[in-house]
Parts: sequence; C-alpha cells; structure tokens
Amino acid sequence: MVIEPDGGELIATLRRIERSAGALATASVSRMDETLPWFRELPADQRSWVMLVAQAGVRSLVEWLSRGGGAAGSPQEVSDEVFAAAPRALARSISLQQTVALIKVTIDVVEEQVPHLAADGEEQLLREVVLRFSREIAFAAARVYARAAESRGAWDARLQALLVDALLRGDSSDVLASRAAALGWGDAPPVAVAVGRSPGGEVGVVLHAVYRAARRIGVEVVGGVHGDRLVVVLGGAADPLAATEKLLAGFGAGPVVVGPAVPTLDEATESARAALAGFRAAPAWPTAPRPVAAADLLPERALAGDSEARRSLRQDVYGSLTRAGGELLETLDAFFAAGGVLESAARALFVHPNTVRYRLRRIADVTGFSPLSPRDAFALRVALTIGRLDPAAPAAPAQP
Repeated sequence: MVIEPDGGELIATLRRIERSAGALATASVSRMDETLPWFRELPADQRSWVMLVAQAGVRSLVEWLSRGGGAAGSPQEVSDEVFAAAPRALARSISLQQTVALIKVTIDVVEEQVPHLAADGEEQLLREVVLRFSREIAFAAARVYARAAESRGAWDARLQALLVDALLRGDSSDVLASRAAALGWGDAPPVAVAVGRSPGGEVGVVLHAVYRAARRIGVEVVGGVHGDRLVVVLGGAADPLAATEKLLAGFGAGPVVVGPAVPTLDEATESARAALAGFRAAPAWPTAPRPVAAADLLPERALAGDSEARRSLRQDVYGSLTRAGGELLETLDAFFAAGGVLESAARALFVHPNTVRYRLRRIADVTGFSPLSPRDAFALRVALTIGRLDPAAPAAPAQP
C-alpha cells in the first residue's frame, strides 16, 4: 500500500496533522515537563530548542508521509535535518538516552491524539505509520549522535596529540595548561609519562584501548602516537610503574619506559624527557623488566648520550661517594679490581673482610646502588667513569 501525496490515502489526515503541528509540539513539551525530572532542570534556552525540535519532528512526519515513507516496506528514511533546528550544543547537553526519552514522549502524545488527527477509517493506519516513524526518528537521532561522537573523538585525539607534542618539546606551562583544560584534564597528582612502541593501526583505535584500560583502574590518561612511539601521560596513579603494567596491552612489542612521577602536568616535561631517553637506551638492557623505570636505565642512558643521566650519575652517585670520604671510593675500586671477591679486596686494602662488608653497605646507603648486585655494580662502574672523566665532577677530599 503506497501513500500518494495527491488524492491517496491519509491525505485528509495529513492536513489535520499539519494544522495541529504547533499544538502537538506544545503538548509534547508539557508532557516532558511533567514526566522527566531532568528536563525541568534544563535552562530556558535548551527547553526552547527542544520545542523547536518537536515542531520540526511533526513537520518531518508530514513530509515523510507525503513521500510515501509510511508505506510498509518503504525504504524512506527520516532526514537528519529534523535535528538541525537545535544547535550542536544541545547534543552535548542532552545524552542519546535522554533524546530517546524525549522522542518517546512526543510519539506517545501523537499516538494519544490519533482519534482526533485521523480521518474516518484511518485511525489504525495512522497508528502503524506513527510506529514506523518513531523507529526511523530514533535511527536518525542515533546517526546524529554517532557523527557528533566521531567528530568529537577526532578533535580530542588531535588536542591530545598537541598536548603530548608540547610536553616533548618542553613548551611553557601556559601552553600545557590551556591544552589540558581543553581536554578536561583534572591534573590529578602525581603525573608520569610512559613511552613504548605503538601497536600500529589507526591512532583512534590505539588510544581507545589505552583509555579503556585506564578507566578500569581509575587512572586519568592523555595519549598520543608520535611516529612508531606511543606516549601516555598518567595522572592520579600512586604507583605509575604498577599502573603502566596494567596498560601494557595497549602498547606494541618492545620496552615500555616510565618517567619519574612529578606533582603536576606543568612539570611533566621532565618525566617525558627521562622516559624518551630511557626508551632509546632500553635495547642495551635486553632483560629489563616491562615496564621499566627510566631511573633504572641510568647507565644505558648515560652511555647513549643523555646529559641528564650523566649529571645524575656524576653528582648523585660519584659526588655522594666523594663527599662521604675517600675510603668508600678506594674500597669500591679494590672490590671491582678483585672481580667482586670480598676477601681479595680486603687483602688489597690491608683491612679485615668485615670492614669491606661495612663499607660496601655504606656505599649502598649513600648512593642507592649496592656493589653486591650485578646490575647496581654496573651503574656504579659507569658513575665512577663519568665522574672521573668529567671535569665538573667534585674532587675527592684530600687524604689526611
């Protein structure tokens, strides 16, 4: 059965609906106000936008029927233009679920008015037509929200890429703050940056996997893909290394390095630089844990030319040893020269082995690296080398 605009079925009904468009829209909005508590709390301008959409919906029903959309099996779709009466801001204020509730109220009002709108003998046909129209209008709403979500997602991805790029470049705190505010970043402390290889594929899909995992553990994240690297900024994770371990599924194969935690996003450039330097140097430690802290890669970073790692080893490790007294450096040299054999080092120093044990514990306390651990011993060797080669290294106090 095809509905013709000229002389066919429902022509009289169409005219009645058209004349009643304003009254139907007003009644629908009144019903929304009665039955939907959240609708009553909307600002006046947004309520007026809903009225415009309701009026456009009734007009769309008339146009749809005139084009034959009410016929069973008709391929006619409701145009998305029915929602063009309201600005895009309405889609940000009202969720898709709420929009469906508004559509349901409007359709209920129209169905109640079927006896008054339908010409004689057309009541049942009009009810069926309204039912099909409600389905099509719901699909149209879903299309509008889907496009808005895609557009917003693409824009958010671009903003996040710009924020991550600003972090890597070390831009001013004002630039970071403005871009973070545009993303709604809460700046929950502490903040840390993790760098790994991107798994490849569409950037939006890559970032979505990271965000979904972050939501599960209650961590705020902003991410970006730079070349083959995935850079993720974590906020609100008490232990960034442990949090990153739960996000590993979003990274590609290879090392994942986590920079030091800092109080705010303004200071996250330091964390980003350390994480990037660690990511570049990580291949030199094939058995490194995944993820690994950038601080655990200090010797590899120093050998790869990272000036911050060299400064840390020179000042915090070699400098601490020289300030603590010459016997610690002397003991460390003897211990390494003896191949890590404590008794041989004691004989070379003409001291009791217990004295060497005591000094080795002191070295661990002063530097944070234990000479008895192969990994820490490697870091100490590199620190000694850098400290003695660098003219800016503090000189050891003179022996009495």
